[in-house]
Amino acid sequence: MTTSTRSASPLTSVAISGASEAAEIYRAARAHGFPAEPNLNLHNYGGRTIEHLTFTNVYLGAAGAWSADDMKKIDTGLAGAMTDAHLNNVLAQYYADGKPTTQFKPSRTLPGPLPQRVFRDTIEGFVAGLETANGLSGFDLATTVFCFMLPRSVVLVDGTSGGHAQHDDDDDGSANVALREKDEAVDSKHGLGGYHGSIHPKRGGKTETVYYAVGVYSEGANGIVAFDEPWKSICATFYHELCEARTDPDVEDAIRAGNDPKANDFLGWYSPRGGEIGDIPMEEAGANLGAIMKEVPLANGGTAPVQLMWSNAVSGPEGPIAKPHQVVHA
Repeated sequence: MTTSTRSASPLTSVAISGASEAAEIYRAARAHGFPAEPNLNLHNYGGRTIEHLTFTNVYLGAAGAWSADDMKKIDTGLAGAMTDAHLNNVLAQYYADGKPTTQFKPSRTLPGPLPQRVFRDTIEGFVAGLETANGLSGFDLATTVFCFMLPRSVVLVDGTSGGHAQHDDDDDGSANVALREKDEAVDSKHGLGGYHGSIHPKRGGKTETVYYAVGVYSEGANGIVAFDEPWKSICATFYHELCEARTDPDVEDAIRAGNDPKANDFLGWYSPRGGEIGDIPMEEAGANLGAIMKEVPLANGGTAPVQLMWSNAVSGPEGPIAKPHQVVHA
């Protein structure tokens, strides 16, 4: 997530933003203040989606970097949001049978020192290390996302330690992608909240795909501070990333493919002019984050801090609804 304005049609796995507002109860309607924008609707490019998602949280950092209270609140809030029937009703339109589900598996800590600035290849190294240490056993890798939580004050960079950032150079509404070097990669001191991606380790002679998401401890000038407590902003950031991962999991492979015409084959649900399901609301909200970052009521009681996702059915961001929309075939 970043507060900066994106150029048209960036192919990116990064969530994008522009501060916070207290809980409003949402019904089956487009978020207040957003006109219908059907030209931004998601298109199904035919790539993979994850209808029945599993996720787990991995808390990084030295011993004591995370409080037990923060971890419990993040785990409970994120699991509550991802498994909520009314929030999943918004996403149901993007799956053939309209019945997406999510399972949360217990979180874990991955202790150890961290650099002050964490790059995409740093995180991919952690993912590979988890795989080497047999930390992926018991998970169906094709349907699992590992959420890496960075502790307080660690800065996340949307680029590699070699100075390369991933984004789209095209400005014509196409979904083609390019990788170019930037003088200074976007980081969480300039609005970045998190991103999702994948690596492809070889196991027993077979190439696997491991999906991950990473996000910062949003506080002060680091990350996206959209709520009155850091854990809520963290929860909403990862809700964004997980919703993108379940509708467009292989976007990073599309980025890696660059301008190859086959790059689009990796895409799931993607807007040629707006980005992924979480990107479009962020871009449209701009600095008015409170319009889309909300504590919403859950079907079984309580609330959870989330970012509202894009709904083709209303051509705008939409909160939890009691009944799913019809399946979208675009």
